[in-house]
Amino acid sequence: MKISALCPLDGRYSGRLGALRSVMSEAAFTASRVRVECAWFEILSQLKLPRFSPLSLAERRLLEEIKNLSDADLETIRALEFDGVDGLPPTKHDVKAVEYFLHLKLKKTSLKDRLQWFHFALTSEDVNSASYAMLLSDGLEQVLLPALQQLERALSQLARREARSVLLARTHGQPAVPTTFGKEIRVYAQRLKRQIEELQTRNLSFKFGGAVGNFNAHYAAFAQVKWPRAVHKMAALLNRGRKIKLVLSPVSTQVDPRDTYAELFDNLRRADVILLDLCRDMWQYISAGLVRQKTAAGEVGSSTMPQKVNPIDFENAEGNLQLADALFELFSRKLPVSRLQRDLSDSTVLRNMSVAFGYAAVAYGSVLKGLGKISFDRAAAREELNAHPEVLAEAVQTILRAAGYPHAYETLRDFTRGRHMTAELLREFTEGLAVDGQTRSKLRALTPEKYLGRACELAEEKYD
Repeated sequence: MKISALCPLDGRYSGRLGALRSVMSEAAFTASRVRVECAWFEILSQLKLPRFSPLSLAERRLLEEIKNLSDADLETIRALEFDGVDGLPPTKHDVKAVEYFLHLKLKKTSLKDRLQWFHFALTSEDVNSASYAMLLSDGLEQVLLPALQQLERALSQLARREARSVLLARTHGQPAVPTTFGKEIRVYAQRLKRQIEELQTRNLSFKFGGAVGNFNAHYAAFAQVKWPRAVHKMAALLNRGRKIKLVLSPVSTQVDPRDTYAELFDNLRRADVILLDLCRDMWQYISAGLVRQKTAAGEVGSSTMPQKVNPIDFENAEGNLQLADALFELFSRKLPVSRLQRDLSDSTVLRNMSVAFGYAAVAYGSVLKGLGKISFDRAAAREELNAHPEVLAEAVQTILRAAGYPHAYETLRDFTRGRHMTAELLREFTEGLAVDGQTRSKLRALTPEKYLGRACELAEEKYD
């Protein structure tokens, strides 16, 4: 942990990001730009352009090797942008620095006579657009989706384990009717599953049509080439091995419309809101003593109250989910909007997409850790449920309605509302009702622990 870090992701949480740093850091972004430039160079080599002889097998291998940037390579690219290298003045431009790096790297190879084809007919936003789409694809596919899938599995296992563990359901914070803890957890698992399925179908768009998306320079140089087809081939090259695909926007300005970005961020926000809802409910269950937390030797819950076991994992997740979602919401509003054909206010915003992914990854880890430390107190939950026999009022009035009893709802309302109810009081009341034998048998069979409807089956995913 870097004590001087300005951002918690590079300080306190630096060890909790998993593979995210390798796929969404500044270094990863630079490497993506190099891959895009090399991919375009390779596609150009296949178009039979004059003065661009096809690549040999050795030259293709050379391009593959260059894509694996070393720390020294990354430092060279940084220096080309800010300091200058080998007599070259600083570019003060990150994409041009990548182009010049490729020139330096290849100037003593068999490709030295074809270096002018790097960045041919492109604007920097072409390279950035494809690179950012790659970063989002990698971050989603390799980090956030696996974490969400792991959470969904953990919730599903908990739901099945506690499928028949009775729980007093509360609506408006008040005792309502019986349910099971497993069924209430199943709600979250099912909600999360739906968002995961949507995330798995996401594609990420990019543009690659030059200065304002019209292929102006491309056709000025070679009018006979079918340039959109060439770009589609490059997309296929970049998509090798990807599940979250990159797709070419059919029409754009200098920037991609980024509606696919907004759709992704909104999807992630929905998943995060589900987890936020879970964290707050779990906090309540822990507060009520219905969910217990495992303790660790030597762990401190409070600096002054030694008995405390705080729900820190769910609280940590709640805060980090809110941080991630504040950024995701900003991205959804900001990135699809650009003045005229392009303005640069999006540049610094785009650089923070990895920050939002980072806070989300930390939050998902905290939720998973919290779920791994809890146990449901079945005895405490059963005791609480049985202490509220008034939850059977719904069942009683419904059975009476079905039997044709007049003013059934009103009768139960007047008897139960605002009164401290006991099982004996409710039994005396129902025994005094003028009903037929079958109805009386149904009423006598009612107990809070058996009035569960299909809660157990729903928790076990038996939906039919």
